[in-house]
Amino acid sequence: MEVQSVETLIVEEFGAYVGKHSERLRVSVKSVARVDAPLIYLRQVIIKSRGVSISSDAICACAERGIPIHIVNGVGLSQGAALYAAGFGGTVQTRRAQLLAYGDAHGLALARAFTQAKITNQVNILKYLGKNRKTSDPATYKVLKQKEQDVADHLNELDASKWSSIDAARPALLSIEGRAAKNYWEAVKQIIPAEMNWPGRRGRGARDPLNSALNYGYAILARIVEQAAVCAGLDPFAGFIHVDRPGKPSLTLDLIEEFRQSAVDRTILGMV
Repeated sequence: MEVQSVETLIVEEFGAYVGKHSERLRVSVKSVARVDAPLIYLRQVIIKSRGVSISSDAICACAERGIPIHIVNGVGLSQGAALYAAGFGGTVQTRRAQLLAYGDAHGLALARAFTQAKITNQVNILKYLGKNRKTSDPATYKVLKQKEQDVADHLNELDASKWSSIDAARPALLSIEGRAAKNYWEAVKQIIPAEMNWPGRRGRGARDPLNSALNYGYAILARIVEQAAVCAGLDPFAGFIHVDRPGKPSLTLDLIEEFRQSAVDRTILGMV
């Protein structure tokens, strides 16, 4: 059995059982202890497999220490779940202010800022991908620089646009974001090894290694961002750019956009 002083405990084996043993969470498979994770170090538990069981003692131990338990499917958010301690969050006033902001200038400013930050970080990633290719691979460098400029040009659309409300701005924001993303992923494709036969960016249901890794990374990122939103007293289901829909964590989807590139894309593209 291995003792791991980890901040994130990931359980990904079918049939695993998570229980509390002294001041640790113990992961066992077929009654054989695999991992002990001291509660003192844990910040979150992520379960990413079907058929995993967790004891009420383990759930209570996490709740007492403010350790959230996330259940993700590795593909997206719709089949995920999260357990938080009762009272784990900010004040009611914070949530009221969030809901009121949707109808005034604060919400519109947030929606614009989310899109601006995402596009800016896409530009930064393309700069990062191109910086060592100027002499080693001039042809690819030239394409990356052109795509970098194409993505950056979408920021001008944000600056020049005048909107009266989020509802009026949403179609344009989604269009700007979508066109910027198209240029971004076309640029990324230039540096993917040909033997990977990468089909381009695919979301839910993708089976190729790169898209699967990206989707898994985004699912984990979403849970971390959702945890931060809940801790701040925000409602993760009341977003600004993403429309409200039953079971859809719209604010979480808004908030993860600007972290995708630095937290997930750069790491996985570096591995590739």
